Amino acid sequence: MDLDVSHALTIPASELGWRFSRSSGPGGQHVNTSDSRVELSWNIADSAVLSETQRMMLVTRLGRRLIAGVITVTASERRSQLRNREIALGKLAELISAGLAPDAADRRPTKPTRSSRRRHLAAKQQRSATKRQRQRPSAE
Repeated sequence: MDLDVSHALTIPASELGWRFSRSSGPGGQHVNTSDSRVELSWNIADSAVLSETQRMMLVTRLGRRLIAGVITVTASERRSQLRNREIALGKLAELISAGLAPDAADRRPTKPTRSSRRRHLAAKQQRSATKRQRQRPSAE
């Protein structure tokens, strides 16, 4: 089953590697006999569907998660292996789309408006007057 990351990028099933193992957690006696934990791997370095710029973006942004150019996600939230497969595919698609997303626009710093400066000073004066009222009267 191919993984649709975006309308422009689809990872063929032949590039995805699956591993299954026994999952911990609830399930009673069933959990001891079924391999419901799923590990999904994709080799970014050897993928044929990525351009060089996409590959470099993914390697730099997901560098901490990569082991020898391979990204791996695990899913063991559900008792069903099929459901965990779907969850793993969703996690991988989300990671890759986040890694390929364009950078956010830089924030342009703005100056406070004249009225906002005026309100700020008025609030400070009000606070100062309140604190002055709380002081003990001076013995003059």
